[in-house]
Amino acid sequence: MDSLSPRPRNTALDALADLAPMIAAHRQAMDRDRRLPAPLYEALADAGLFRLWLPLTLGGPELSPVDFMDVVERASALDGTVGWLIGNGAGMSRIAGYLPEPVAREWFADPRSFVVSATGAVGSAVPVPGGYKVTGRWPFGSGAHHADRFMGLCSIQDGDPQLRICCHVARADVTVIDNWHVSGLRGSGSCDFEVREAFVPAEHVHEFFAPAPRQPGSLYRLPNICAFPWSIAGVPLGIARAAIDCLAGIAMKKTRAGSSSPLAEREMAQSKIGEAEALYGAARAFLCQAMGELMVAMDGPPEGFLLARGGLRLALAHAADSSVAIVDSMARLAGSAAIFETFALERCVRDVHAAVKHVAMAPANYILYGRLRLGLDPGTNRF
Repeated sequence: MDSLSPRPRNTALDALADLAPMIAAHRQAMDRDRRLPAPLYEALADAGLFRLWLPLTLGGPELSPVDFMDVVERASALDGTVGWLIGNGAGMSRIAGYLPEPVAREWFADPRSFVVSATGAVGSAVPVPGGYKVTGRWPFGSGAHHADRFMGLCSIQDGDPQLRICCHVARADVTVIDNWHVSGLRGSGSCDFEVREAFVPAEHVHEFFAPAPRQPGSLYRLPNICAFPWSIAGVPLGIARAAIDCLAGIAMKKTRAGSSSPLAEREMAQSKIGEAEALYGAARAFLCQAMGELMVAMDGPPEGFLLARGGLRLALAHAADSSVAIVDSMARLAGSAAIFETFALERCVRDVHAAVKHVAMAPANYILYGRLRLGLDPGTNRF
């Protein structure tokens, strides 16, 4: 991986620590309003937490992938919604590596800029002089209420049916459909958004599967199909970390019916805490290993690069499953206390189950890797 100073990572982690009381104070508002409250969004943005992958040449920190995951994980341990939006928003600052530099500088001049992305549907881009007329509706536009630009995945009318382009549309041309009524990650505001025949200049468009980097550094050579899932890889792990810490925090005071001994003194609880820490550590290490192997494989033979990409998908699915197992185990140990909204574990349960529904972490990733390991094609065109 690139040898980058850890200082920008530490600066981001320090900012999160400073913002922890504010995040806690706004939790009820996040659930009620189904979005980040404006003061919290502005504080996160002003701390630079939505531009972690902005290129160094444009004044950004350009964190390495593992440093990026560290920040998203720490944010998710504070609150799943906050981690999810930092992962998505900061992940999209990477598009500055594919845009003409004047465009990128204009878009990211304001530290409160936020670009929403959605790849769960494919819109239509009709070629016109100077660009495209774009039409479509996309789901899961995380952070839609705060965005000034929206990226919708499109196919070009009468073009290559396999080609996908990223069309970045100004907010004025977007209709946000307020349909985010969900159990977990409520504050992420991951609403559908719609565009009808909006003109998008050619310089606001780039390929999805194989964009041409305009910035140096291996981060921008990383395939989008790998970078997009990695941007939220730390979310389930951070929630799992919070669940373990939450259970450990009450274990000396918590008793169960029929026993006067605190939970911490019960061998079952001790064993489950140990198992949870082992699962967490193994899942995290596997993710970091998979990303490290992928970054190295980018400069190797195509077959090795293909398998490394499959390995990243495998690690994502494993981390998701491990995180769910950890959170559910901690909730079972806590007993009935875990169903009360006043207890942090309740939020961990619903947030982790929402986060792992993302296609990047789907159980199908086990099949995909198995196919590659057996010498078969991946079995999907989204790879």
